[in-house]
Amino acid sequence: MDHYLDKLLSAPTESEILEFKEARHSFTPDKLGKYFSALSNEANLLEKEKAYILFGVNDRIEIVGTHIDDNAINGLKKAIAENISPQIYFTAVNQIDTDKGKVIVFEIPPAPQGVPVSWKGQKYGRYGESIGPLNNQKLFAILQQTSQTDCSREII
Repeated sequence: MDHYLDKLLSAPTESEILEFKEARHSFTPDKLGKYFSALSNEANLLEKEKAYILFGVNDRIEIVGTHIDDNAINGLKKAIAENISPQIYFTAVNQIDTDKGKVIVFEIPPAPQGVPVSWKGQKYGRYGESIGPLNNQKLFAILQQTSQTDCSREII
């Protein structure tokens, strides 16, 4: 199997920056958008380069395969591009064929410094293995990132 996929599947469980979804035949753009927002914000807070959603993998971290086709993937990508703010996009979308079925890996970039990512105007965060509205503590942590550099102390 692919070394890249092996590394992602070696996690003991889902985390703030890693989500597994069976998504055998479909996945709603709204759900993906909420996960994109949550995982992007969490990647920022944890200072990670990326977060990941894997389709074709169940919660027990077993490959079950997905039958989502390129047209459906393109529809999901389009929905993200139209409804995520600020306008950031997947770092990559990789389709990996395994002997147990296809796995799709969506790589999500961290939220930009000082700017939480929202889906249709709502900012999301991760709480254990669940997602929900970004709480004030996490929101303020991201918003304060822009004030960490004191430009008045720099030589111009």
